[in-house]
Amino acid sequence: MVVLVGAAERPAAASVEPAWAVGLNAQQMAAVGHDGGPLVIQAGAGTGKTATLVARVARLLDGGVAADRVLLVTFSRRAAQDMIRRVGALTDPGAARRIHAGTFHAMAHRVLRTHGRSLGMGDGFTVLDQADAADLMRLVCSDVAGEAACEGPRRRFTRPDTMLSILSRVVNAQAPVDQAVRAWYPWCVEDIEGMREIFRAYTERKRVACLLDFDDLLLYWRAALADAALGPLLAGAYDHVLVDEYQDTNLLQADILRRLRAHDDRLTVVGDDAQAIYSFRAATVRNLLDFESAWPGATTVTLEHNYRSTQPVLDLANAVVAELSEGQPKRLWSDQAAGSLPVVATCPDEAAQADAVCEMLLEHHEQGMLLRSQAVLFRAGHHSDLLEVELRRRRVPFVKYGGLRFLESSHIRDLAAMLRVLENPWDELAWPRVLGLADGIGPAASRKLLEALGVRPRREGTGPADANPLQRFVDGVRPAPARAAADLGALAEVLGDCCEDASPGGQVDRLRDVLDPMLRRRYDHAEVRLCDLDQLARLAAGAPTRAVLLGDLTLDPPSSTGDLAGAPYLEDDYVVLSTVHSAKGGEWDVVHLIHAADGMFPSDMATGDQAGIDEERRLFYVALTRARRHLHVYVPLRYHYGGSGSRGDRHGYAPRTRFLPSSLDHLVEHRAVRSSTEDAAPVPMATPVADIVGRDLSGLW
Repeated sequence: MVVLVGAAERPAAASVEPAWAVGLNAQQMAAVGHDGGPLVIQAGAGTGKTATLVARVARLLDGGVAADRVLLVTFSRRAAQDMIRRVGALTDPGAARRIHAGTFHAMAHRVLRTHGRSLGMGDGFTVLDQADAADLMRLVCSDVAGEAACEGPRRRFTRPDTMLSILSRVVNAQAPVDQAVRAWYPWCVEDIEGMREIFRAYTERKRVACLLDFDDLLLYWRAALADAALGPLLAGAYDHVLVDEYQDTNLLQADILRRLRAHDDRLTVVGDDAQAIYSFRAATVRNLLDFESAWPGATTVTLEHNYRSTQPVLDLANAVVAELSEGQPKRLWSDQAAGSLPVVATCPDEAAQADAVCEMLLEHHEQGMLLRSQAVLFRAGHHSDLLEVELRRRRVPFVKYGGLRFLESSHIRDLAAMLRVLENPWDELAWPRVLGLADGIGPAASRKLLEALGVRPRREGTGPADANPLQRFVDGVRPAPARAAADLGALAEVLGDCCEDASPGGQVDRLRDVLDPMLRRRYDHAEVRLCDLDQLARLAAGAPTRAVLLGDLTLDPPSSTGDLAGAPYLEDDYVVLSTVHSAKGGEWDVVHLIHAADGMFPSDMATGDQAGIDEERRLFYVALTRARRHLHVYVPLRYHYGGSGSRGDRHGYAPRTRFLPSSLDHLVEHRAVRSSTEDAAPVPMATPVADIVGRDLSGLW
């Protein structure tokens, strides 16, 4: 069933309008007030999707639904925190904090921590991040196939990190190994049989060492829901389930929702098929497009009133997305009918593009636009290389999204490894990092220590009865070079103390103190790194348990210490540089979209079939709809070979992106950018140059 509401209609005014209803249009009110049966909210870009979802949750709480019986699944932890805060502002902040909110993986982690013993997992398991999972895959590859089979010179076997990606695709797309490899990794077809053996060994290695990777969280949650005894208990814990960004879910996540709502169809999903851009993570837009057939009797409400952009920007975005081969038709409209046309600037080359972007950034700034109200977006991270050089030359501050994440920093991983061995003493990936902190402990000494402590995969019939490696370490089992004795003793003492202190904040404080001299010895800029640990201690102080802290750090880590410190000061001003994927959900007064040339956007690696081209078109649409007032699209015509910004003669030409065909020229303003290296306009000489040269030479004869 589809709800059709006139775009200009408004709901009838109530005598006393509840806080959550203030400002909602008719379409939004239809979604918020829906009762009974599955609901899908098709929310176009900038149509108040978050406000609608927040208002729906607030209405449920006002209607008597217990907050702890509401499950709100979001795309990121930050989105969950923001929604809970906004729900609390509309109802009762205390009640709002009792809502179960977070990502699919965070919710799965909560279930496994709560019911670990029922699932036969115990309490001390570790969740591996991507880097740790890749390290474990390398160990398994070495053990099962040997170095020659994995990376040896005779025949290049599929790289371990690629095999990890293949395994993740198999799990999330629910596709057999051979099918997944042939469809997405055809260059690895010869290694399919070897992969099967390695995948089995990898799975067993995780099981006996109490290790889970991200995909295991979803697999274990689904398995728990399928259990005849535990499944009904888990599914019955919620009266309402609401899911944001449903277009970016995969088949495994959709199956979890089906099991969660097997006996109750009170499910709300929100999404926009035109913004489905994560197929590389095995997400499928079919989950959203097929929702009505998967959930008979579902109601669809479509949001089209855009509150972000001017109509000229929306006209271009509507025209671009209208060419998708499939999808839910939507035409965004805005009350902001006036506004400048989007600008398509044709540049001779990348250097001219960088100059043009800087000039336009500064022009908007001189007109009163803050730098942080402007963003430069691009398809791939390296596309901004030359622009970054030009921004630095002109001393224009910028922040780039998509760099090293907080938990990927070496010193943060050092402390996290210590927390992990406290949580799971058999964590064979964390122990080498902890032991390596001591002066004089190299790979050989570390292996001897691991053998003495009994840190190894626990085989059948062993494990629980084995001596606890952490306890053995604390008790003095530390065979190592004499120069390492002091550091190992300090590590053993602090780990022993942390076993007695249940406070995550207190543990991080103690670990930070013992790490101080070790970090100063190991790393440059130690003071900055120690300040990072101070920020981590503040985060730990708010965590109820060490397991929750580790789960938060692993499943949804902060990108930088800035995420822990809060918003920047008001006087801070900088341009945002971001890939389009990272910019999803953001909005700026001015958006500069660079490299709008075929082969760059769309990427030439993603145009092998119609599905790939459609996803690139949706990504382009996401970039366009980030703009509130001004949109600038830059098209370099010439690309130099040998690296970004090369000034050599070897070059090729690229046509304007296929997503802006000439049929859309009436929707944009065209500008031609002149290259900074072009010669100035010719100035005629008073005397022909040949006459001058002839006169000069005549004096030499």
